[in-house]
Amino acid sequence: MTTLDTLELPETKDPYEPVVARLIETEPLTELERLFVFEPSDGQVLGHRPGQFVQVWIPGVGEAPISICSSPTRGRTFELCVRRVGEVTSHLHRLTAGEEIGVRGPLGNGFDMTAMQGQNVLVIAGGLGLAPARSVIEYVLDERARFDEFHVLYGARSPAEVLFRHDLIRWRHREAINLLVTVDRPDEQWRGRSGVVTKLFADLPRLNPERTCAVVIGPPVMFKFVVVELLARGIPHDRIFCSLERRMRCGIGKCGHCQINADYVCVDGPVFTYERMRELPEAVT
Repeated sequence: MTTLDTLELPETKDPYEPVVARLIETEPLTELERLFVFEPSDGQVLGHRPGQFVQVWIPGVGEAPISICSSPTRGRTFELCVRRVGEVTSHLHRLTAGEEIGVRGPLGNGFDMTAMQGQNVLVIAGGLGLAPARSVIEYVLDERARFDEFHVLYGARSPAEVLFRHDLIRWRHREAINLLVTVDRPDEQWRGRSGVVTKLFADLPRLNPERTCAVVIGPPVMFKFVVVELLARGIPHDRIFCSLERRMRCGIGKCGHCQINADYVCVDGPVFTYERMRELPEAVT
């Protein structure tokens, strides 16, 4: 089992060379999203950090960057939450167990879980941002004794778009995590909180800002409002970690598609501290 003691960046792999991964199982999460469980066919672990991503390659179809949504503590398999939005992802949604794809990675700069050790961890996720956030959440739960208070705020647009329902139920029944969920547009059957994710801050206990690390993952419009709440609670700029997914394409900083000034989101990110993001005003536009 991978722990904080053994969680190191994997040996450098050829970023141009995909590894064959076999689909173990898949299940629908919403009308547009499916969860996929893959295993590298060479028997090696992926060796990722929470927050990293892979380039999924479908021969004859193309490539797409997809965040890893499983914890590196979970053995040889890794999981991807895929939204059906284009040719590559539509092809993925048609895969059945036993079929194979190509995978490059893990790629990018993930979350520094070692730096969070001994700290309160506050995760704020919006929409599809719960997918990469799930990697952080499962890691903290697997290594729970190494962290202090653990709070997760999650917001979705509607009940139909809530991801990982089974996980949310499982997490809610664990004493080791304080989970708050809201939807922007509730329907008649919804019995939970309603409103934007920042409304959930009112239900948080007071946290020592000097001992709190915040993880923010979601659509660009969410960032500035969430960061305002975090700064109002005194959390330092260098303890706010944001994950961006800005038009990534090649995954290795060559195409320039995700370039912001001198930084490439696919290489220097997708995880940046808010302190660094302040120098990248285009990052969330």
